[in-house]
Amino acid sequence: MSELAAPARTAIEQCLNVGDGESVVVVTDDDRRPIGEALYDAALEATDDATVLQYPPGDNHGEEPPAAVAAAMEAADVFLAPTSKSLSHTRARSAATEAGARGATLPGITEDVFVTGLDADYAQIAAHCEAVLDQVADADEVRVTTDLGTDITFEAGEREWRSDTGMVHDDGDFSNLPAGEVFVAPETANGRFVVDGTMMPYERLDDDQTLAFEVEDGRVTDIADAQIREQFADLAAEAGDAVYNLAELGIGTNVAVTELVGSVLLDEKAAGTVHIAIGDNAGIGGDTDAPIHSDGVIRDPTVYADGEEVELPRP
Repeated sequence: MSELAAPARTAIEQCLNVGDGESVVVVTDDDRRPIGEALYDAALEATDDATVLQYPPGDNHGEEPPAAVAAAMEAADVFLAPTSKSLSHTRARSAATEAGARGATLPGITEDVFVTGLDADYAQIAAHCEAVLDQVADADEVRVTTDLGTDITFEAGEREWRSDTGMVHDDGDFSNLPAGEVFVAPETANGRFVVDGTMMPYERLDDDQTLAFEVEDGRVTDIADAQIREQFADLAAEAGDAVYNLAELGIGTNVAVTELVGSVLLDEKAAGTVHIAIGDNAGIGGDTDAPIHSDGVIRDPTVYADGEEVELPRP
C-alpha cells in the first residue's frame, strides 16, 4: 500500500468527513498527480460519486484554474485541490464555498509534506486556534515585532479574524491542509517586516538570509530582495499596483510542525511563527484581486493585541 494512502484517508475521513452519496471532486495538476490519485482512491472508499480532474500547473499562486475545473468545484459537495500553485485565494475557490461546497486546498503540497503534515491531532489544533482567536479577535491593533527588525502594526477594521483548523464538516467550510492558523485580511498596516523563515522563490531561507519589506498604508512600498522585487514589478506591469497589497497576517497554531521544511503550506502553520502575505486577499475577507498571494514566514515573533502580549502556542 502506498504511504500516501493513510494521510489521504485522514483528509477524506477526519478533515472533510465525506459521507456516503456525497459528490467529491479532486483537482490536481500534472506535478501532483500521485497525491491527487491517493485522495481520489480514499474518496471512493467513502462515496461512489468521486471525480479527479488534472490540468497543467499554473505560473503563480492565486492564478485562476481552467473554467471547467472551477465549475466542477462549485458543483461538488466536497472538493480537494492538491496543486503546485495555490487555489486558496482564487475566485474559483470562493465561488465553490459560497455555493455551499466544503473543501480544502493543498497548495504546493509535496509527498513528504502530505505524509508528515497530516499526521496531526486536529482537535488539538482547533483548540489552539480558539485560544489565539480569543486574544486577537476584538483588538483594534495587532503589532508584530522580532529581534531581526520586524515592527509592523495591523488594523483589521471591520474585517473578521478567521481560523483554519482543518476540520471541514459544514457546508461552505474551507481550510488549507495541512492546517493550523488564525488569520485576517487587514484593512491597513504600517511598518517593516523581515522574513527569516520560508518564502518563495527561496523556500526555506539560509540561517543568515533575511528578506525585508517596508509597508505604508496597507501597501508594500519597498522590497529589499532584488529577485522578489523584480517578480512583483513584472506582475504589476500587467495587473497594476494591487500586487503590492498587504494581504494577510496569520498566526501559526500547528504544534505538530516542529521545524521549518521549506514548504510555505506547512511552515506557515508552524506554532510559534507568524506569516505576512502580499497580493490577493479577496478570498479571505479582503477586497483586493491580484494574480499572486505570496506568504513570508517569520520565526520567533512577539505579538501584541492592543498592547497586551499574545500567548502563542509552541511546538
